[in-house]
Amino acid sequence: MRFEAADTEAMEAFGRELGSVLGAGDVVVLTGPLGAGKTTLTRGIGAGLGVRGPVQSPTFVLARTHPSLVGGAPLVHVDAYRLGSAALLDDLDLDFGRSVVVVEWGAGLVEDVTDSWLEVVIERPTGASAVVERPADASAGGLIGTDALLDADEPRIVTATGHGPRWAATEYAVRA
Repeated sequence: MRFEAADTEAMEAFGRELGSVLGAGDVVVLTGPLGAGKTTLTRGIGAGLGVRGPVQSPTFVLARTHPSLVGGAPLVHVDAYRLGSAALLDDLDLDFGRSVVVVEWGAGLVEDVTDSWLEVVIERPTGASAVVERPADASAGGLIGTDALLDADEPRIVTATGHGPRWAATEYAVRA
């Protein structure tokens, strides 16, 4: 499945939709550059699952568990940016079987811990420079720096591909 998410609201809406079909044992791997919308998507997944929030990036703690408020599976949100191997992911001792596990920066790390996963790749538009001029009607004048660009509400291209038996009969299945 491939589509354009026009803004953060669309990214979060996709996450809510995805969260409504995820259950215990599901693993979602999010790939995309800094500021692509991985945590925004995870926030939507958390809302779709009905978990306790707020869902924020677990960059410094590596993993956060959000218990369900509706009797479903908890959400385990992992930031694997600093993990160099599947063994280090395994060392986190995550409950893959009874949780929905979302792993940011997890490409190449989950294949050893599960036979099925949903890979979501988020692409940001290319060609934007690190610093751009503010529109003429902006009240502050001057330049917009890199941080503002990372937070910009621009369209993203989202590709979701299911791997393994869990995703074989879904709209996310890999098609030969």
